[in-house]
Amino acid sequence: MTTSFQTPVPLHLAPLPRRNPLSAVFRKAARLIAVNGHFQGDYCPDAFDRRLKTPHSERPLSIVAAIRCVTSPNGDNPHRISELSEAAVKVLAARLEVDGEPAWNDEPHHLEGHVAHWGDVEGRSVESVVAVLEAAADANEVAA
Repeated sequence: MTTSFQTPVPLHLAPLPRRNPLSAVFRKAARLIAVNGHFQGDYCPDAFDRRLKTPHSERPLSIVAAIRCVTSPNGDNPHRISELSEAAVKVLAARLEVDGEPAWNDEPHHLEGHVAHWGDVEGRSVESVVAVLEAAADANEVAA
């Protein structure tokens, strides 16, 4: 019986695994919500900065706002829609049910509303929001 062994590649020379950008979005959004809190009913307190001067990324955020913040170039714009933020919202909407119903429409506006409605359910906790975002990140890493 003969066995052939390959010379192991040193860790610092081994190729890095391909990262799924959606996983990173979900994890960053989860961190923002874990640190600052989950906001219901709008993107964040004083979403259009009429009173507050605190950066959006330092305020409690809705799920959609957290996703948009982490995908915006400066990391602080809950109103900026990008292809990456829309893809993240679409993936998340497919995972969530509101009143026992899955997302029923593939239009970006409806998907955003579905995710927002899930987050706005009375009693929705920071922990449950973070858990859903982390689960979505894990699922997308496995799928990559």
